[in-house]
Amino acid sequence: MFAVHLISFFFTKLKEDQIKKVDRFLYHMRLSDENLLDIMGRFRSEMEKGLKKDTNPTASLKMLSTHVRSTPDGSEKGDFLAFDLGGSNFRVLRVKVSEDGKQKVQMDSQYYPMPNETMTGSGAELFDYVTDCLEDFIKKRQIKENLPLGFTFSFPCKQTKLDEGVLISWTKEFKARGVQGSDVVNVLRSTLQKKQCTNVEVLALVNDTVGTMMTCGYDDQLCEVGVIVGTGTNACYMENLSNIDLVEGDEGRMCINTEWGAFGDDGLLDDIRTEFDSEIDLGSLNPGKQLFEKMISGLYMGELVRLILLKMAKKGLLFGGKISTALRTKGSIATSHVAAMEKYKEGLYNTNQILIELGLEPSEEDCIAVQHVCTIVSFRSANLCAAALAAILDRLRENKKLNRMRTTVGMDGTVYKTHPQYAKRLHKVVRRLVPNCDVRFLLSESGSGKGAAMVTAVACRLLSQHKQIDEILALLQLSDEKLFDIKGRMMTELKNGLKKETHNSATVKMLPTFVYGTPDGTEWGKFLALDLGGTNFRVLLVKIRSGRRKYVRMYNKIFAIPLEIMQGTGEELFDHIVECIAEFLDYMGIKGAPLPLGFTFSFPCKQDRIDKGTLVGWTKGFKATDCEGQDVVDMLREAIKRRNEFDLDIVAIVNDTVGTMMTCGYEDPNCEIGLIAGTGSNVCYMEEMKNIELVEEDEGKMCINTEWGGFGDNGCLADIQTKYDIDVDENSLNPGKQSYEKMTSGMYLGEIVRQVLIDLTKCGLLFRGQISERLRTKGIFETKFLSQIESDRLALLQVRKILQQLGLDSTCDDSIIVKEVCGAVSTRAAKLCGAGLAAVVDKIRENRGLEHLKVTVGVDGTLFKLHPHFSRILQETVKKLSPECDVTFMLSEDGSGKGAALITAVAKRFHSSGEEETK
Repeated sequence: MFAVHLISFFFTKLKEDQIKKVDRFLYHMRLSDENLLDIMGRFRSEMEKGLKKDTNPTASLKMLSTHVRSTPDGSEKGDFLAFDLGGSNFRVLRVKVSEDGKQKVQMDSQYYPMPNETMTGSGAELFDYVTDCLEDFIKKRQIKENLPLGFTFSFPCKQTKLDEGVLISWTKEFKARGVQGSDVVNVLRSTLQKKQCTNVEVLALVNDTVGTMMTCGYDDQLCEVGVIVGTGTNACYMENLSNIDLVEGDEGRMCINTEWGAFGDDGLLDDIRTEFDSEIDLGSLNPGKQLFEKMISGLYMGELVRLILLKMAKKGLLFGGKISTALRTKGSIATSHVAAMEKYKEGLYNTNQILIELGLEPSEEDCIAVQHVCTIVSFRSANLCAAALAAILDRLRENKKLNRMRTTVGMDGTVYKTHPQYAKRLHKVVRRLVPNCDVRFLLSESGSGKGAAMVTAVACRLLSQHKQIDEILALLQLSDEKLFDIKGRMMTELKNGLKKETHNSATVKMLPTFVYGTPDGTEWGKFLALDLGGTNFRVLLVKIRSGRRKYVRMYNKIFAIPLEIMQGTGEELFDHIVECIAEFLDYMGIKGAPLPLGFTFSFPCKQDRIDKGTLVGWTKGFKATDCEGQDVVDMLREAIKRRNEFDLDIVAIVNDTVGTMMTCGYEDPNCEIGLIAGTGSNVCYMEEMKNIELVEEDEGKMCINTEWGGFGDNGCLADIQTKYDIDVDENSLNPGKQSYEKMTSGMYLGEIVRQVLIDLTKCGLLFRGQISERLRTKGIFETKFLSQIESDRLALLQVRKILQQLGLDSTCDDSIIVKEVCGAVSTRAAKLCGAGLAAVVDKIRENRGLEHLKVTVGVDGTLFKLHPHFSRILQETVKKLSPECDVTFMLSEDGSGKGAALITAVAKRFHSSGEEETK
């Protein structure tokens, strides 16, 4: 027993001595965590350089765009061909993907040898050969139907689309002439055509690393990184499009092929490269290139070990200084030998056998030392690979703005799969370098071939999905011809609303406001203003000063109107309004002052004088009873009497649209139109009195409140109303009314979007076909979300956060589709609004018999002010549809409050001038 322990002791001591000897000799190949974190940082910098247009030409990492924009979502299906060109064997596959409740992939493949003379001959010979192999595969399997094909081409290519790839340079000992700088897909298509192989359609060009990611992504949807450590080495990952300068667009993500094998070609890794790395490089087919790959990949690992053993033997540190012919021969030690020598139990035995085969006579000490050399070389490879992968994972986490990220890395390659320690070492170091990333490593099953089919399947799915989505969103698109037509219909309704005989049947009511002019700058005094038009009610004190130093100063207080008051009785509503007025008067200390008052009442009213307004019908969610058909000014006066605390001189009842026009008219005398594009939608403008048949006078002008929200209530817009509009209308508080407003105003746009999203989800195009309870909830998708989602500055990550707030668990692809839907709905609203406004400006121009009209539109409303694109699209539409009109848009500053005071002031001015004329 003592003898056994003694032998064990001496063997352990012997092993330690040999390990120390090798460690001293290969000191520069040992990398600390500090070294690895430094390399990780260098790799991050090179990634950023490679993604930017101005620094990409000098970056060692080319960060090639693959135009693969999505990973599998599990719904892929179909029959595909794939072939895999990138190593000493060429493989053709048929991949059947089915999705019948559970994902299933069936593969049939065949390997064909890749002769050395074909790899290094002409490009024509190479592509003739692969096409012959493909034809042989198709013929043997009696494939008659046309099948889409994914082409795995494991060499660096510049891609501008998924089915195009210009070869940058050959690697892995391929040197076929006349291919570099050519689009290999075109070369393949030409060869297929020449050989009359017509039942193949090349849809996608795929790098083997991308194929690995896509294969693993089919099994695990968290997989967004692919890594290969085999004959060659490379990594790809899903990058935000907004960070890729070399590709147009910033929506969604795209897989980036890093081509990390070239990391260090600019000298960035010279401090960690050894004399052996330099010798490997000098003896390669591409000196000075792929330096990172030459430190990592299986093509060079065995040769590195051979050069180290040769040098150690020359120095007398191994084999008693004896060197065999085989040890001097390049390629005599393969990477498979390295893996065999590092095996846990039989490693030393394998080492002894391999060294004997090399014509050496190794001692036990030699075998221990050689085994440790293999360990240092393969461990360095795993360390370097881990540092670069950690950099990618850290970038992914930062892109997602996560403190901690859970993700999956798809892995493939002979070194990773067959080396006994490699995978374990790599995993351990990665987790140490990025402790805030929970990484799962998933081994790819036939990655490069199956992956090419997966890329093709995803491309087919996206193509099919986009076609369906485009068909659905086409329902919301309006051609210029259709917009001109809608402008003409609006013009007809404007004219019908002004005539006595057609007024009652017209959908655009063209209500006289008895506002006879816009401000002329002489207005002055103190005025009270009330503003009722939404869920909040405002009371204001407005001071107006005229002359050279004219100004308007306002003091206001906002009061909430509870839902039960909005939808209670009219008496309750007006008592609440008066209670708010009393509180404001007390607050300002002016309860006893007899001030003139303007009442902004943002609902359709029929007026026969400026201080009398009969409510035609509630809008915007109001439903107070016993109000429609009543004079709301009288209802306000009655409520003031009931309170019996103060009295007010109610001079004018004002629509918010008119208030907007008057506010802007105070600054710009050309302002003769008011537009509200917010919760509701409406327009007013100055019409010639002679055209207003509902009013007796013929001289001068009067502001007409069009109440254009009702345009289409007679069915004249039925041809552009979609099933989504009909659904929104049927579920509204006023079915069959305010048709135009329901297609153009903020109150309804979010609900239209929700209906479209439900339809897309039912078709399986969104949210994996799962309609959440939140999505079923009416009103959950507020119009403010459209403004946020469509913001150019908003990353898709933030879009996903908004959707998550709504209980919608979305993918990146879902976010893009939701953004498209929001854009389609808001663009249609802006164009429709523009078509209506074009009719109004043309009406004014025709009224005045002008060839060219210059006019200003005062605008208010959250949709116009806050939506990132609405105002631009509206203005472009007006310009296109009314080219003879030079229209300026002026944002209103508090039109509904300030405007009410100005109307009151103008009314006082007209009243005073009327009295003077009477005298």
